Amino acid sequence: MPRWARWIGYVVGTVVLLVAAGAGYVYAASNAKAEKQYDVAARPIAVVSDSATIARGKHFATAITKCVDCHSDDLGGKIMIDDPALGLAIAPNITMGGRIAAYSDAEIARVIRHGVKRDGRSAIIMPSEDYQFVSDEDVGAIIAYLRSAPPVTRELGNTMLRPVGRTLVVTNMLPLYAAEKANHSYVPPTRVVPDTSVAYGEYLSNAGGCTGCHGPGLSGGPIPGMPPDSPPAANITPTGLGKYSDAEIETMLRQGTRPDGSKVKDIMPWRYTALMTDLEMRATLKYLRQVAPREFGLR
Repeated sequence: MPRWARWIGYVVGTVVLLVAAGAGYVYAASNAKAEKQYDVAARPIAVVSDSATIARGKHFATAITKCVDCHSDDLGGKIMIDDPALGLAIAPNITMGGRIAAYSDAEIARVIRHGVKRDGRSAIIMPSEDYQFVSDEDVGAIIAYLRSAPPVTRELGNTMLRPVGRTLVVTNMLPLYAAEKANHSYVPPTRVVPDTSVAYGEYLSNAGGCTGCHGPGLSGGPIPGMPPDSPPAANITPTGLGKYSDAEIETMLRQGTRPDGSKVKDIMPWRYTALMTDLEMRATLKYLRQVAPREFGLR
């Protein structure tokens, strides 16, 4: 065999070995992230199951925390992403016909706030970094609602990562695991009194995921973990909202329509913010009006 042919064989063989080694590392490292155990105690929480509390939980889970946006309107779960390169992302069935039937109230509260499942592993995609701010009273109401909702028996399988998804997780470009992002030392309030104050508007905005999509500074930009072709989040600081009146912003949040008649992108869950009470809307707008102005994309 000619020397040049042998050298080509060595190079190809080396490349194949490096690729195999890299793939093996990515597979092992991504599995380690998925199997990591989180030592977070399931703190007891009071759950009252009267009709008023259940109604409050349903409203909060729909209009504010928007659980139904991922888990579907019947809470029976849905396939969120099925990408041949990234993987399969499934929001599980969270009715009593699904997995939470085996969870205690404290364990449900832990997965909501900390992203830690019953087996100690992290939940996937769950926005626990937002839900950690929800008060004991409101989390208790959500749990009461989940326990009372009609049971759904739909089973969609399990979330799974494919090669590109595994690589993005290992390189921290895909923030998939909720327990990695939640602040496990944060102590949430026992109760937050609903009113039209800036403080209550901030509470609703944090619990509702405004910072999760629009960034800690609310100035928008690409949303972490979303596909590259996803539309960026808008700037909702006074820099971005200053040209709109309160009535125009409310129309966007309730009808998904801008003043010029164009539609708000469907990634914005306006179908659920449409269900906010007038009090909640007033408090939220008051809060957004007074946050620090920032240029678009600084998050």
